[in-house]
Amino acid sequence: MPATQSPVTLRVGSRDSKLALAQTELIIGELKKAHPQLTIELSTMKTIGDKKQDVAINKIGDKGLFTKELETVLAEDTIDMVVHSLKDMPTQLPENMLLAAIHGRADPRDCVIMAPRNQGKKLKDLAKGSVVGTGSVRRVAQLRRQYPHLKFADVRGNLNTRLAKLDALDSMYDALVLAVAGIERLQLGARIAHALDTVLYAVGQGALGVEVRADDVQTCELVACLNSQSVRLECLAEREVMRVLEGGCSVPIGVRSSWDGEQLEVKCIVASPDGSQAVEASAAAQVANDDQARALGVQVAALMRERGADAVLKAI
Repeated sequence: MPATQSPVTLRVGSRDSKLALAQTELIIGELKKAHPQLTIELSTMKTIGDKKQDVAINKIGDKGLFTKELETVLAEDTIDMVVHSLKDMPTQLPENMLLAAIHGRADPRDCVIMAPRNQGKKLKDLAKGSVVGTGSVRRVAQLRRQYPHLKFADVRGNLNTRLAKLDALDSMYDALVLAVAGIERLQLGARIAHALDTVLYAVGQGALGVEVRADDVQTCELVACLNSQSVRLECLAEREVMRVLEGGCSVPIGVRSSWDGEQLEVKCIVASPDGSQAVEASAAAQVANDDQARALGVQVAALMRERGADAVLKAI
């Protein structure tokens, strides 16, 4: 969008999954409230992560699984901004790309969805050898430590596809582990058996990231209203932990952020996929701006390295 023109139309890009569209519509709704004069056009597409449904995410080996194609059309000036699940965004963005806004974090925890035959149960109630589906190495690494009697199997597909696999009469899965935020944004909260308070969640989980071209000043100004300050600061701190530890969305780094007044605490865990090894650390500091948030992230990452996180990550 040329910086010399008053914007009339804002071109928004999104993945075409039901959840991605629901999240993008949330952002569009907020933009329309803030800028009633805007006309907004929506473009959708599939990413490599959407197309490669027969391969486990951690086996594909690309940190931009759900972002790269959208960033390509953004760079080509075909669209003006992209709405992502923040947890899908690599910590190192392509040249001339900017994370301009971080919006309203929903419940960042993971949760359990039971197969119809296991309604009313929790993970601890499942029989030895029961199969829990999740595509996340982070979740498996932590859950194996907490529920050694269970087996874990990869499950791919968008959220509705995974639920259909769980509900099939011949399903191999006894339960799934999914993000609370996605379930609730699709109005499926009634299916949650229980949240996993003891499992540290993915960096940025529950928040939405808005990516723009760094030199597109007007779009940057338009989307600035989407920033939720406390959410932005905690997510920037979390992303800095991951950036320093050089992890991607398929690496088992878990975090938890919490506020006490103006003091932000960030906890982190890195665990081996079999759950046999884990490194944990936490730090807290007064955080009022982006630089202070990133500094806290660096501090947490340094503590993790002191305690052996690099060795665990290199072994994966």
